[in-house]
Amino acid sequence: MFKKTWMSGVLALSLAGVGLAGCGTTIDGPGGSTSNSSDSSDGKPKLVISTWGFSEDFLQQSVFEPFEKEHNVDIVLETGNNAERLNKIRQGSSNVDLVYLSDYYAQQGIDEGLFDTIDRSKIPNIDNIYDIAKAPNGDQYGPAYTVAQLGIAYNPDMVSGEVKSWSDLWKPEFKGNLTMPAITATAGPMMVDAASRAAGNEQFNEDAAFTQLTKLNDSVVKYYSQTSEYVNMIGQGEIAGGPIMEMYFKDIQAAVPNAKFVSPEDGGYAVINTVNIVKGSANKELAEEFIDWQLGKDVQEASAKAKVDSPVNTQVVLTDEEAQGLTYGADVIESLRKLDMKFVNDNMPTWTDRWNREIGG
Repeated sequence: MFKKTWMSGVLALSLAGVGLAGCGTTIDGPGGSTSNSSDSSDGKPKLVISTWGFSEDFLQQSVFEPFEKEHNVDIVLETGNNAERLNKIRQGSSNVDLVYLSDYYAQQGIDEGLFDTIDRSKIPNIDNIYDIAKAPNGDQYGPAYTVAQLGIAYNPDMVSGEVKSWSDLWKPEFKGNLTMPAITATAGPMMVDAASRAAGNEQFNEDAAFTQLTKLNDSVVKYYSQTSEYVNMIGQGEIAGGPIMEMYFKDIQAAVPNAKFVSPEDGGYAVINTVNIVKGSANKELAEEFIDWQLGKDVQEASAKAKVDSPVNTQVVLTDEEAQGLTYGADVIESLRKLDMKFVNDNMPTWTDRWNREIGG
């Protein structure tokens, strides 16, 4: 059913990575592997995983190699950003079994019939993760394996008073020293929703959102597409702050030690990363075993303690120091807002066109 209301209370993202070498694991770059064989040269089953390529040493040692040894399998990794990796699957130029994607791109793959359904009885660790992580794109498809939030970071030396809500971005203190995510960035659609709420709407109102964003336009120094742009601007004093994912706040603190991160009182936004099985995989059962492995307490705890991914497994217990910089705990996760990604995908062409015409960022 098409939903006009596109939010529900919830959970979110992280990111994650990939290993480069060691054990049986091999890696392909953007060109990827086009072999049709489901077995490696040593006769072991081959599981091809499409992922980003970050935190490679940790993921190699703590996620991929242990799974290879336990299941007598060789893992082959294909890396790249969300768009290019999804395009390879669309084009049939890769024999990927499993794919890590943000929920936004995962929804595109589902809508296009690119992903297989999963057998949840073969992924028992799904019962041990937060409800919002269990079926972010529907219960027939892959779960979220990590959670993080989008909030606001700022330099208190450049802003008088506290920043508490999304509507504070429209305060005079941010006039001429604000950064905002571009519409095509992960956080872009979230800011369209935040603008609608800042205009006083409980239900999403597109016209009100764009009117509100236009009011903010003169305050924006730059609409950023990469986190490095944000970090450089705040480090050089060009901006006082703006929306950012919590997982990157440590980079901002390195540039501005007294910077603050705020989870807005009207709700931070959930950024969700999923893992799905590609339709036509010859290793579906092995892929489901890997998903269960990724959701297990040991892998989730190790990833959290290494500051690689925020955990979704509810059995993971962290100290305050271990949890610093992570989106952790039921109280935090349940306070977050989740976009309806089908609604976002259906409306993104219109929003992008309006953004380019009315805002120009």
